[in-house]
Amino acid sequence: MSEAQGHGQGADGSAKPSKRDALIEAAFELFTAHGFEQTTVDDIVRLAGVGRSSFFRHFPSKDDVVFPDHEGCLAEMTIFLQEGSGTEDPVIRVCDAARLVMRMYARNPSFAVQRYRLTKSVPGLRHHELSVVWRYERTLADYLRRRFAHRPDGTLRADVIAASVVAAHNNALRTWLRSAGQEDPSAHMDHALRFVQNSWGPEGEARSADEEDTDDVVVLITKRKAPMWRVVQGIEATLDDR
Repeated sequence: MSEAQGHGQGADGSAKPSKRDALIEAAFELFTAHGFEQTTVDDIVRLAGVGRSSFFRHFPSKDDVVFPDHEGCLAEMTIFLQEGSGTEDPVIRVCDAARLVMRMYARNPSFAVQRYRLTKSVPGLRHHELSVVWRYERTLADYLRRRFAHRPDGTLRADVIAASVVAAHNNALRTWLRSAGQEDPSAHMDHALRFVQNSWGPEGEARSADEEDTDDVVVLITKRKAPMWRVVQGIEATLDDR
């Protein structure tokens, strides 16, 4: 279910999961069998064969055991953004940062799908998940604010792009999860993030500038009875003078 850290060996010589992994596995086994609300922390530690203090050493609450990997992924994203050279395209950088989150989910598709189904059925977990998503968005926005600090619209641009990246990531993630983890997650991610880059990256800005150029209005004053060929000739002459 979760990737075993391999502390020691079991009686059969196989890798023995860490206490943290044992707690996660026990928790999801009980959530599946009895439901999230009906499962207690005591139930989890009893099945995992560890003490109650071990649970709270790894997880602040029962909700947190459902999202055991986000803290590590958030830290990885923060380091990734900090290690940028400062010369790379900021939109591409935050899109690549979002790919780190998708890769976290894709490392264990069965666990990701199981968690998706659980959070859909438990409103409290959905709220917890939204708070985690907000932290990712703030991390992206903080990076973009620094990169766009020289622009008068820097804060607005940073917040909107960060929200766009998160929305694109979530769209790709949900599409993949609805396939029960059978489809290629990177294909969905590339498609969604390409939309963001085309909208906000250098190409998107260049396209916007071109579109503004095509919005010019030409006003031609001519006689009511002037032949159409003369009207067209007048328009062409006006455009040639631009």
